[in-house]
Amino acid sequence: MATKDFDKTTQQFESLFFGPARAYASLAVDYTEQLVKTQMEFTKSYTEASLGQMRAFMSVKDPEGFRSYVEGQQKVAKDMGDMLKVDAEKVVALNRDFMQKSQKLVEDNVKSASKAANQ
Repeated sequence: MATKDFDKTTQQFESLFFGPARAYASLAVDYTEQLVKTQMEFTKSYTEASLGQMRAFMSVKDPEGFRSYVEGQQKVAKDMGDMLKVDAEKVVALNRDFMQKSQKLVEDNVKSASKAANQ
């Protein structure tokens, strides 16, 4: 009888506390991994663009080259602005997905707890 009660208590702790905690931790780790990966991709893109511009500037040898460099800067500024917009949208989508999954997890856990409490 004591073993049966212990098993039931263990099962209740698993379903009410440990299972949901593991599920949320897994969700949080996945989100963090995706966010860090996305940020690293951003950093790489911006670094490559910046280094490219530095190299382009170092190759300026005359007024025509300088004019060409300045015109290129305008294109790079536009491209960087476009990249920033896309990158911001990626982060917003990651955050939205994380919030929706978190909310679903909470709803499922509330239903599970309610069901367990009624038994």
